[in-house]
Parts: sequence; C-alpha cells; structure tokens
Amino acid sequence: MQTIFRLLSLTIVLLAASTVSFAEPDSGDAISQKAVLVTGASTGIGHKITEVLAANGYFVYAGARKQKDLDALNEIENVQAIRLDVTIQEEIDAAVKTVRDGGRGLYGLVNNAGVGSGGPLIEIDEKDVQWMFDVNVFGVFRVTQTFAPLIIQGKGRIVTIGSIAGTLSGPFYGVYSMTKHSIEAYTDALAPEMERFDVQVSVIEPGNYRSEISKSGRARMGAMDEAKEKSPYAEDYKRRMEGSADRSQYKDPDEVADAAMHALFDEQPKLRYMVVPNREEAGWTIGGAIQKVVQLNQEQEHSFSRDELIDMLDKAMGATASNR
Repeated sequence: MQTIFRLLSLTIVLLAASTVSFAEPDSGDAISQKAVLVTGASTGIGHKITEVLAANGYFVYAGARKQKDLDALNEIENVQAIRLDVTIQEEIDAAVKTVRDGGRGLYGLVNNAGVGSGGPLIEIDEKDVQWMFDVNVFGVFRVTQTFAPLIIQGKGRIVTIGSIAGTLSGPFYGVYSMTKHSIEAYTDALAPEMERFDVQVSVIEPGNYRSEISKSGRARMGAMDEAKEKSPYAEDYKRRMEGSADRSQYKDPDEVADAAMHALFDEQPKLRYMVVPNREEAGWTIGGAIQKVVQLNQEQEHSFSRDELIDMLDKAMGATASNR
C-alpha cells in the first residue's frame, strides 16, 4: 500500500484501452454530423479528447469557463466553444439551448470537468470538500440530467472521466478519491437505468497523464500559513508545498482519448476503461481492488474459500468475455 500512497501523494490521478476501434463519423451535411459535448475542454484530457474527436470528423461542443480558452477552442475545425461552468445551472441550461439551436442533436456527452485539492481529512476546510464535490460529482449529475433528453433522443453515449483514485485512496487525497468513488457508484446505477433508452454509459479511469489538475490543486491548497505550521501534519504540508506540481514528465493523454473514442462509437463499448501508462500503475489499481475483496471476505460468517473466490473470478471473466 505504500506505493499506492506515494502515487497519490505525488499527484491526483486522473483511463484504459489498448487497441481500440470505432465507427467512422457520419458524412454529409451538418445535420448528419454526430455531435459530442465535452466539458472541461480547455486543457489536459478534455482538450485532447476534443482535438481527437474533431480531427476524426465529429462536431464538438467544447465547454470552458474563460474567454481566452473559448477563443482558442473556436479556432479548431469542427469545434464550437460553449461557456460552461458545471456548477452553474443557468450556464448548463444555456448550453442545452445552444446545442438544440445547432440542429445536430447530441449523440455523445463526455463529462470531463474536474478539480482536485489535498489535505488531511481531519483538517481540510469544508468549503474545499464542497467545492470538489460540486464540480466532480454534482457537476456530472447536473450536466447529465440536463442533457439526458437530447442523448436519449439520439440513442447516444454518456462517458464520464473518473480516475484510478476511484479504486485507490491515500493520505492527503481522501476527498478527491471520495469524489471519484462516487463516480463509480454513479456509473453503476446510471448504466442499467439508461439501457431501456438504448443509451450506453461508460466510465474512463485514467492513471498518471499530463494535465493541469495538480496546478489548480496546489493553488487551492495554499501556502504554509500558521495553522499548517502548527498542524501535526506540518511536515507533510511542507513536502507537498515544496514539491513540483508540474506534470509535464507524464505522457500526453492520447490513450485516454482513444478510450473515449471507443466508448463513444464502438458497437460494444465497455462499462469501465482503466487506462494507465504502465504495468506498475495497473498493478497498483487491480491490486487495490483485489485487496478490498480480501478484506470484505476476511473472517466473516459467510467467508468464501480461495477456490470459491477463484471460481467467482473465472465466472466474472467469462461473462465479460461473452459480452465483447
């Protein structure tokens, strides 16, 4: 578990497909061109997904908050920028009107907008907790609920960018992990609810890729004030404030965009896509999930034997394979 904690201490992790295939975009006039809304499209994963979708001939409504980002997005072919703060219902409603007025309908929704900050759970300010949940959880809830009629009409796809932090957690990033755990539960409930409308739902769980989330999290965490200096976690705060928030050493999130394309357009999208840059991060994540299974099963009245657990695993793997 120490390696997991080191991972989460270094960075908030924000996906997993190896070889992906997807349908070609519709050709013809604008009305037949499939449209996708991407929230948080100004930087990082959201921007990469926007670029890949547009380059493949799909029309992208790209959500962003700042005018300079909106202007830059509008320079990309097949992209129309929309001012969209996922915490403001009025802006979400205005975005729906923009999409309806565009006449293309809406085939896909990519819930990407997300934020992060850090701090020990017994000290972190409640306002920071509310802020992260407002964007990462309620933002997804608001946008999906508001755009659902358009997605249902188009028998389309809903994709949410979660994180391997939805499976893993550790010191100083508990609240961020709490929000991503919520997205896991949200996806598990939304997917069967949308089946009756022929709408497919997926969650993409990235590991460490290049993004701006650490910079915004560091800014939110603030400087070493007097309260932090007197905290029993003072040395932890100091290490984190002195450490780099630069994520340029990580790979560009091309694999995340590939997974989004698969989830949006493949005939058999997956419910979950764990997308990580190396086998080590895959091991941390799968190992963390297995550890939870072991803990659930440990010394309780209805514990299963090792052979019974392996039989369950084989059946689950078989069921997943038959759905491909």
